[in-house]
Amino acid sequence: MLFTELPLCDALQDGLQAMNFKETTPVQEQAIPVILRKKDVIACAQTGTGKTAAFLLPLLNNLQTEPHEHHKVNAIIMAPTRELAQQIDQQMEGFSYFTPFSSVAVYGGNDGDAWEVQKKGLLSGADVVIATPGRLLSHINLYNIDFSGVKYFILDEADRMLDMGFFDDIMKIEKLLPKDRQTIMFSATMPPKIQQLAKTILHDPEEITIAVARPPETILQTAYICYESQKIEIVKQLFSDKKPNKVILFSGKKQKVKEIAKTLRKMGLSADAMHSDLEQTERNSVMHEFRNERVDILVATDIVSRGIDIDDISLIINFDVPYDAEDYVHRIGRTARAGDSGMAITFVSPDEQLRFSRIEKFLQKNIYKIPVPPELGDVPEYNPEKRRKEGRKHSDKPQRGIGKKRTQESTEKKAQKKTSKKTQSRPDKNNQTGS
Repeated sequence: MLFTELPLCDALQDGLQAMNFKETTPVQEQAIPVILRKKDVIACAQTGTGKTAAFLLPLLNNLQTEPHEHHKVNAIIMAPTRELAQQIDQQMEGFSYFTPFSSVAVYGGNDGDAWEVQKKGLLSGADVVIATPGRLLSHINLYNIDFSGVKYFILDEADRMLDMGFFDDIMKIEKLLPKDRQTIMFSATMPPKIQQLAKTILHDPEEITIAVARPPETILQTAYICYESQKIEIVKQLFSDKKPNKVILFSGKKQKVKEIAKTLRKMGLSADAMHSDLEQTERNSVMHEFRNERVDILVATDIVSRGIDIDDISLIINFDVPYDAEDYVHRIGRTARAGDSGMAITFVSPDEQLRFSRIEKFLQKNIYKIPVPPELGDVPEYNPEKRRKEGRKHSDKPQRGIGKKRTQESTEKKAQKKTSKKTQSRPDKNNQTGS
C-alpha cells in the first residue's frame, strides 16, 4: 500500500513526501487505519518493521485533525532505553516538520541542562512526551506535572520494558493518566506477562500480529563451532590480514563486553565498548566515533541490537549465542540494511549448541559452519541432541587438564557430602554438585 492511500492529513503527507516515504510496511498498513479510528491496539511486531511510523503517523494525524488542549501534554510514548527514545524523537521531528507540534525526549544519563529542558517541556505542556519510565518518574516525584490532557498512551517494546523491571513504574504512570484515552502497545513478543499488562491497561483492543521476519537473504550467515577459549583467537585470525570496517561484536553481558573490548585493543585493533554503565554523553561519543569510522569494532550488549539505526555495517559477530531466535534476528539485522549485503558470524561453544540449534530450526536452514583454523587446536563436535542428553555439566570439554581437575573437585565434593550426611542429623543445605 502507498502512504498516499492512507487517510492522513496534508501536513503529514507533505512530511512523508519530503522524507521519501512511499510504500507502507505490513505493520503500518494494518496498524495505522485502526489507530486512526481511536481503537486501543496491541501489536506484535519486531524492531525493523517500521512500527515507529505505525504509531507516530496516526498520533500526529489525530492531534492535527481533532481538538486537543494546548499547553498540556497530549501524548506519552514510553520506551525502554535512551537510544530508542532518541530514535523515536528523531522520527517525530521528521514526520511533524509541517505540523505545529512540539515534543520532548525524557531520558537519563545526561547533564543538568538536559534535565532543565525536560522539566520545561513537561511543565509547559509539550504535545508529545517520549520517555523512559524511570526518568519520567523522577520528574513526576519532584514536580506537579499536569497529565489531565493526555489522550494517547503508547508503549513501545513493551516486552523489553517488562524484562528490564519497569512494570511497577509503568503502572504508577498509567494511574496518573485520564481513563478516557487511547492506549497502544507494541511488543516484539507476546508472553503471558505482556498479555496480562494488556488486559490491565487496554480497553477492548484490536490485536495485530506481524510474524517475526527471518533475516534477509542478503545476509550471509555463518558460524564457528568452537570452545569458549578459542573465540577471541578466531577474532584475532579474522582480522590478522584484513582491517575491520564497521563491525559490531555482540555479547550478552556488559562485563564481558568490557573485557572483550580491552582485549581487542591490546591486540592492536580499534575497538570500543557500548553498554548500560556508560553515561549518555559517553554513549553518544562512542557512537559518533563508530559512525565516522574512527572506531572499527563496536563491542556491545543487546542495547544496540534494538533501536539503533546505522546503515553500513559490514559484519556482525555474535561472540555468544543469543537466548532466542528473535534476539538473533535483531542482532544480525544491523547489517544488510537499505538494500546492502552483509555477513553474520556466530561463535558456538558446546554449552550454546542447543540454543543455536533452536535458532537454525526457526530459520528453517542449517547455517554454514566455517572450519576453525587448525592451529587453534581441536574443536568440539556439533551435536546439539547429544548435548541435550548429556546435560550442561558435561557439555564443554575445556582446555587440557582443566576437565580432569573439575572431575576431581566434583568427586571430592560428593565424598564430603556423603561424610556430612553420615555425621549430621539433617541433609546438607548446600547440596548442589559442582560443574
